[in-house]
Amino acid sequence: MKVAIVGCGSRHQMFRDAITGPFSDRHELVALCDSNPKRLALSAEAVPRRNGNGVATYLAGDFDRLLAEQAPDAVIVSTPDHLHGDYIVRALEAGSDVICEKPLTIDLETLKRITDAQARTGRRVTVTFNYRYSPARTQVYDLLASGMIGDVVAVDFRWYLDRVHGADYFRRWHRQKDNSGGLLVHKSTHHFDLLNWWLGTRPEEVFASGRRAVYRPETAAGMGLTDYGPRCATCADAEKCDYRLDLESDDNIRRLYREAEDEDGYFRDRCVFDPSIGIEDTMQVHIRYASGVSANYTLTAYAPWEGLEVEFHGTRGTLRHRHVEKHGILGGKGSLADVECMSTTLHLAGEEPREIDVATGKGAHGGADPVMLGYILAPDSMPGETRGRASDHVAGGWSILTGIAANEAIATRGVVSIPAMLARHGIRLG
Repeated sequence: MKVAIVGCGSRHQMFRDAITGPFSDRHELVALCDSNPKRLALSAEAVPRRNGNGVATYLAGDFDRLLAEQAPDAVIVSTPDHLHGDYIVRALEAGSDVICEKPLTIDLETLKRITDAQARTGRRVTVTFNYRYSPARTQVYDLLASGMIGDVVAVDFRWYLDRVHGADYFRRWHRQKDNSGGLLVHKSTHHFDLLNWWLGTRPEEVFASGRRAVYRPETAAGMGLTDYGPRCATCADAEKCDYRLDLESDDNIRRLYREAEDEDGYFRDRCVFDPSIGIEDTMQVHIRYASGVSANYTLTAYAPWEGLEVEFHGTRGTLRHRHVEKHGILGGKGSLADVECMSTTLHLAGEEPREIDVATGKGAHGGADPVMLGYILAPDSMPGETRGRASDHVAGGWSILTGIAANEAIATRGVVSIPAMLARHGIRLG
C-alpha cells in the first residue's frame, strides 16, 4: 500500500516509523506534507532511503498535487484538529482511503462534509482510537460483555491530566476552541469513544458545566509572577514559574518547534496564564444514552497525578478500573503502564470485593499503539477481531458528538439533544 502523511508534528512519528520500519515490507511511504518546511525536512531526513531514493515532500499548499502525483492508497492525517476535515474530504475525493488521528473533526458542519464525501466516494475512513486496543481497556470491555455485573445502569468516569501534560494544552494551538474544539472534543473524544464502545450504545442527551480555574492570570499572581511574558523562552519570570517549558531541554521538541518557528511564527511554549485562552480546564458532563445508561464524566487538567478512574454500576454489582499514568512533556512519551499502577476491582452483591489481574502490554499508551498499528497496517497477521475495535467515520462521529453537545450545554446552560442537533445539520450517522 502506498501511504502519504499530512502533518509532521510529534504524533505523526509513530505512523512514519511504523511504515518505514516494521511494516516496510507491506507498505511504502510515498510522501510527507506539512505547512512548515523545516518540520517537513526533519521528518524526511528520518525516513530510510528506499531503492536509493528519499521520500517526496510537499508543502501544505501542494496537497492536491501530492494526491495527483503520488496517488496514495491511503492518507494519514495528523494535522491540528480543525484541519482534519479538509484533508479528509480532499483525500477521499481523490480516491484515497484515510487514516485520521482523533478527533475526526471539531464541528458539525465539517462532520457533514466528511460523511457526505464518504458516502459519495465509498472510500474508507479509519479513526485511530488507540485506547480501544489497550490490553487493560480491552479487558474491561470483555468483563462487561460477559454480563458479570449484570446490566450496566450507570457509570462514573474521571480523567486526570497532570500539571505537565495538562498544562501543555494551554501552551499550544489547542488553547483555542476554533482549533481544537476544547478539551471536551480534542482530549475527551478518546474517553467518550471508550464509553460508546464499552457500553455498546450512543449518547442522546448531554448536560455539562465547565470553566478555566487554574490556567489564568490570577494563578500567576498567586505564584508571585508579576513580570511574565507571552512565552516561556522570553519570560522574565520563567525561572520561578512552576509551569515553565524549556524548549531547549528536549531535542525532539527543540528541532520540531524551536528551530522551526521562524518559518511560521508558531510558538510551542506560549504562556499558560494568557487571558486570551479560550478553553476550560475543569469540565463535568452528564450523559444519557440510548440504552438508558447514564454517565457522569469529569476532566481536570491540573491534577497532581495523571490517569483515570472508572466505575460501572450494574444490576449485580460494580466494576472499578483505575490506572495511574506518568507522562512527560508530550502525551504518550512517559512511563508505560504496568501492573503496579493499574487495578481492576470486581464487587458483586453479597460478596467480598476481589482484585482482577490486569491485562498488560508493552508499548506506548499502555501497550495500545503496537496492537492498533498491527490491526491497521497488517490485519492478517493479528488475531481475529471479535470486539469491534476498528473505528470508522461513524464511530469517529459519535465520539465527538458528546463533546460538541457538552460545549453547547456549557454555553447555553441547558440540556442538549444529540438527535436534534444532528437533524438541524442534516447529518445521518449509521
